[in-house]
Amino acid sequence: MTIPFFDGHNDTLLRLLEREGKDKVAPFVDGWPKAHIDLPRAKAAGMAGGFFAMFPPPLASTLKEVASPTGVLDRPMPPELALADAQRPTFGMAAILFQLERAGALAVCRTAADIRAAMDAERLAAIFHIEGAEAIDTDFQSFEVLYAAGLRSLGITWSRANAFGTGVPFRHNVDPDIGPGLSEAGKELVRLCDRSGVMVDLSHLNAAGFRDVAAISTKPLVATHSNVHAISPSARNLTDWQLAAIAESGGVVGLNFAAGFLRPDGKMLPDTSIEVMVRHVDGLVERLGEDGVALGSDFDGATMPAPIRDVTGVPRLLDALLAKGYGEALVRKIALENWIGVIGRTMG
Repeated sequence: MTIPFFDGHNDTLLRLLEREGKDKVAPFVDGWPKAHIDLPRAKAAGMAGGFFAMFPPPLASTLKEVASPTGVLDRPMPPELALADAQRPTFGMAAILFQLERAGALAVCRTAADIRAAMDAERLAAIFHIEGAEAIDTDFQSFEVLYAAGLRSLGITWSRANAFGTGVPFRHNVDPDIGPGLSEAGKELVRLCDRSGVMVDLSHLNAAGFRDVAAISTKPLVATHSNVHAISPSARNLTDWQLAAIAESGGVVGLNFAAGFLRPDGKMLPDTSIEVMVRHVDGLVERLGEDGVALGSDFDGATMPAPIRDVTGVPRLLDALLAKGYGEALVRKIALENWIGVIGRTMG
């Protein structure tokens, strides 16, 4: 039995942008074993779609050094990006997304109805997502352009500060209560997202910024790819008070598959079991309820547990949930329906 699933976060567009050569479409369409996601494997695994992130790294060539715990633990946080330096890779990834749409590989979706229509047409449903708002100016002119292009989900920060807020570092045994809250521009950005039907992603945001979003936003609170801090005490994971706020808002958290945010010891090792993933799902269901838990793999942006490896491993996780005693109806919610539900409540 193949259960369709929707993924809350992947960095596949960045992988394609960084790939040598001008043709960024063929590897995804024809198959690219070096990546975690390509079209043939996504279809074989039952992937219905996902949030395709556009992430402006400080330098694309140094992303792994910046993003891995071994590279960050003893280093200062990455510096803020200039607007032009952020827009260049963001627009490059957006271009690839629309090239993939023209090639028939996926459909860029702006509503829950669009996702259903893409599924009916057997096309991968893609949400235009930006991770880290550095490509948006504080006058919000670029926001209007990006929204018209299809932007429907926005993470205010990656793991660094910007004009809108402060992100958390990739550190273990640390609380996310680090640094100041949103700037005035950040607060206005949240209001603009609410008015426009753009989901605000709380992943990577620090605790003070989280509190500001919770106080301002009238929409469900969402973390597309985060885990339970009580199980893996990384600054990137959510504490019980944060999970309680998400639950109260009717929001959703996508389980992050990154090994370091799953393991109690915080090590980014492939030798990570599906059992610890199930443990996080248990913790999320306990704190959020059956309607608040989804998937947010971080494919193509993190070290995956060896039993998962890539998109073809997602059915193994779903089978593990079934074997644990999760009924098929609940597994289908976690795999697909909870994302479509909160997208409908946020984007329309």
